[in-house]
Amino acid sequence: MMISDETFPVEPWCIRETELRLEQLAESESVFALSNGHIGLRGNLDEGEPHGLPGTYLNGFYEIRPLPYAEAGFGYPEDGQSIVDVTNGKLIRLLVDDEPFDVRYGDLRSHERVLDMRAGVLTRSADWTAPSGKRVKVTSTRLVSLAQRGLAAIEYVVEAVDDVLLTVQSELVANEDQPEPEDDPRVAAALDKPLEAVQHEVSERGALLIHRTRASKLTMAAAMDHVIESDGRVEVSGDAGDHWARTTVVSALKPGERLRLIKFLAYGWSSLRSPPALRDQVAAHIAGARYTGWDGLVRSQREYLDDFWDCADVEVDGDADCQQAVRFGLFHVLQASARAERRAIAGKGLTGTGYDGHAFWDTEGFVLPVLTYTAPWAAADALRWRATILDLARARAAELDLEGASYPWRTIHGEECSAYWPAGTAAFHVNADIAMAFERYRVVTGDDSLEKECGLAVLVETARMWMSLGHFDRHGRWRIDGVTGPDEYTAIVRDNVFTNLMAAANLNYAADACTRRPDAARDLGVDSEETAAWCGAVDAVHIPYDEELGVHPQCEGFTTLREWDFTSNTEYPLLLHEPYVRLYPTQVVKQADLVLAMHWQSHAFTAEQKARNVDYYERRTTRDSSLSACTQAVMCAEVGHLELAHDYAYEAALIDLRNLHHNTGDGLHLASLAGGWIALVAGFGGLRDDEGMLSLDPQLPSGITRLRFRLRWRDFRVTVEADHETVTYTLRDGPHGELTIRHAGQSLTITTTEETRVPVRPKKALLPPPEQPPGREPTLRQRHLDDAP
Repeated sequence: MMISDETFPVEPWCIRETELRLEQLAESESVFALSNGHIGLRGNLDEGEPHGLPGTYLNGFYEIRPLPYAEAGFGYPEDGQSIVDVTNGKLIRLLVDDEPFDVRYGDLRSHERVLDMRAGVLTRSADWTAPSGKRVKVTSTRLVSLAQRGLAAIEYVVEAVDDVLLTVQSELVANEDQPEPEDDPRVAAALDKPLEAVQHEVSERGALLIHRTRASKLTMAAAMDHVIESDGRVEVSGDAGDHWARTTVVSALKPGERLRLIKFLAYGWSSLRSPPALRDQVAAHIAGARYTGWDGLVRSQREYLDDFWDCADVEVDGDADCQQAVRFGLFHVLQASARAERRAIAGKGLTGTGYDGHAFWDTEGFVLPVLTYTAPWAAADALRWRATILDLARARAAELDLEGASYPWRTIHGEECSAYWPAGTAAFHVNADIAMAFERYRVVTGDDSLEKECGLAVLVETARMWMSLGHFDRHGRWRIDGVTGPDEYTAIVRDNVFTNLMAAANLNYAADACTRRPDAARDLGVDSEETAAWCGAVDAVHIPYDEELGVHPQCEGFTTLREWDFTSNTEYPLLLHEPYVRLYPTQVVKQADLVLAMHWQSHAFTAEQKARNVDYYERRTTRDSSLSACTQAVMCAEVGHLELAHDYAYEAALIDLRNLHHNTGDGLHLASLAGGWIALVAGFGGLRDDEGMLSLDPQLPSGITRLRFRLRWRDFRVTVEADHETVTYTLRDGPHGELTIRHAGQSLTITTTEETRVPVRPKKALLPPPEQPPGREPTLRQRHLDDAP
């Protein structure tokens, strides 16, 4: 378990590691990763060794690998895509006299790392005595610039405690050795030296390497340059080879004297530009860095984050763990997206190779809601990426004998990369998740330009896919067969409620957009007959309901399936211990599915239906997916189980700070980190937007005394502050000075001239808190049970 003892104190704005624990290196490397959405640097030690997983990543830079099948079928993807560990520029090796600085040797008197989420930097300090007895103090500060997309920088300072001769070797290294893959399908496939050398250059204080991938034929360039200051005499030299480059600095210091090295790093890649063009690109980045300087980069980083936190911060009084964790989640969500600029936001961001670096529906379903309310420019860029791969989605639909576009379940470049059809291709709901994200962006920001630019085409083509996938039965009901909803333990089903509701919403969004933009719709071949057909399907969509039990079956017939035996099958996650042939025909749920439908399409369910559905599915959901806890938090809060919701919120937010799924070392769970915000803001803040307006209904559990969060809505900045009795709304900016929202189901106008205070509407649960499957109580609740006398 990470950050659960005295070595990781809980602080509101920092992640601090007060003692280096080598057994937790992989996890801490993920936690301390820095990124801007274009460049990703894992939090490896400066000297590179020891490490858990070395990692430097460029968004969208991947290698192709074959997908193996025991028995292939028509339409199965032939190739996979895996993120590549590119040229490592983090490396700065230190020799004290002739002893290499290595934390495994000598005497590490103290060691601390701090991720400052307001400054956007990772600082490391070490006090080390070499085996020879010579002592130095090392301090490094690392950043990946949010202001300058292609830049990262490191300040490296060595202070002598004794008379020493220091040798610093600052390096670029390609094709680093990777650890052996683990026996876990969630861990990325290992890539053996995927980079071919194209060009290298070296000068006294810098170097440049250009490489190309063997199969995908993508070209990348990495450059470094240095500013060197020393209290002693300095000698500097440079050398390089095909896969490495080095700047060496030698300086003799007396006690109290310092050597300071500023390392500027620049990265770029392209599938189209030539090596000379990439060389010039990174050279320009370096020139910009030298012009800005280290202090300028640090200052612009802080200014960028000050603006973000002003519109995004969440304050949680009474729960210090969740306070730290929700800011940690927001920080990493921003890092993964700020400068992605029409590239995918992967499930792990740029923090590790887990899931092969693929993007899933997690992005639109969990990450983009957070960005739309806090950093809408980043949400818009992520949606533009989906639009850029529309032609590939059209081609995939044609391959599947469908109309319109069928978006991939997992991908980097845009092609489907899932080798498992039932949970991949059959999860067609990704189309509707993308459509929902486009519509949310338009509603929340009030910006129609994205719809005009590219969104309308996406809405139309995804709607066409649904019309060719669904059909009207002899009773006039519109139904969808052979699909998989969010729950991957129930696959290839009929009338999955989540999928049907989301498909209907997709059709509605498309029809409304075509009405708003009739000329553009005609250019896409849409006529009144087609939009009428969409609306007819919406009106006739079949939503199964079990009258006897008073609940919605997750899909047609789900409530009649055999119950899962939770008394003898308790090794989780079940997918690693049970065959799918046993999981599919039973009432066992991997993650929120029907419950997620009640969150995203809240208006389609009554309060009683929500309460009964939550009660039914809580008892059958294993939460073997990191996407589940935040949704369960939201819906448990809505039906009045506030303490249970608090436990789920804790689990969603702390998934990586506590390594709850035991795979944080592969990279962070970006959707769950976004889910920490969702659990607090949509759960305890009651945020909903599925009916096209800002709706809030704050309600706090006993363990949180005050919740304060900030949102962007249209041109306004809205602050919501709630305790157990009162909600206070504050409005800033905006063109008209007032905004009408919905509070606790009632219309409420708030203004920029004064705060608006209204009482909390108490929630009364219709049913007692439900039980969970054995051993699957949420993390915080289980801790309470363990601590009970």
